[in-house]
Amino acid sequence: MKLYTYFRSSAAYRVRIALNLKGLAYDAQAVHLLRNGGEQLGEAYRAVNPSMLLPALEDDGNVIGQSLAIIEYLEETRPETPLLPADPAGRARVRALALSIAADSHPLANLRVLKYLTGQVGVAEDVKLGWQQHWLRSGLATLEALLANDTRTGRYSHGDTPSLADCCLVPQVFNAQRFNVDTAPYPTVMRIHAACSELPAFQQAHPAQQPDAE
Repeated sequence: MKLYTYFRSSAAYRVRIALNLKGLAYDAQAVHLLRNGGEQLGEAYRAVNPSMLLPALEDDGNVIGQSLAIIEYLEETRPETPLLPADPAGRARVRALALSIAADSHPLANLRVLKYLTGQVGVAEDVKLGWQQHWLRSGLATLEALLANDTRTGRYSHGDTPSLADCCLVPQVFNAQRFNVDTAPYPTVMRIHAACSELPAFQQAHPAQQPDAE
């Protein structure tokens, strides 16, 4: 199993957490998102993943892109240590929590969007930072409301076992902290982040622990 990854890619970070929670070994193939104009845009990686996005997972002759699709694939092919609840309502809730980050807030502050803002649109660096911070705050506020107002929230996002939702929550908090977003207004999110951060699976997936970390 090979994971095409970049240490600061939050989408790849999600998959690293999932692989670790499931106890799955993998070969990490670093694809630098900034070097040489972005290695993900080169022919070598384009041949692997035509979307030119990270991560991608190679397994048993298959190549899967999109972090949530990869994690769902792992869930179906390696059901041990499940990352989705057993009941349909619980699975729907966990998926909705994950998508509130992966589909709603994270893409708006992704690298290619930021490069377009500064390149084609011509916004200043401080305006770009304000854009990032706005969407990070907006996404965390939504997640806080979803978690704080639901009795199914436990030690983690859903009950007392880490799930797909936590695989998304932790990288998004990393992004917020990296770009100096005040996380104090999101106490439930930060309590769950602290609980996750105690687990080796999350610690080992952290960007600072990756072979390509700078």
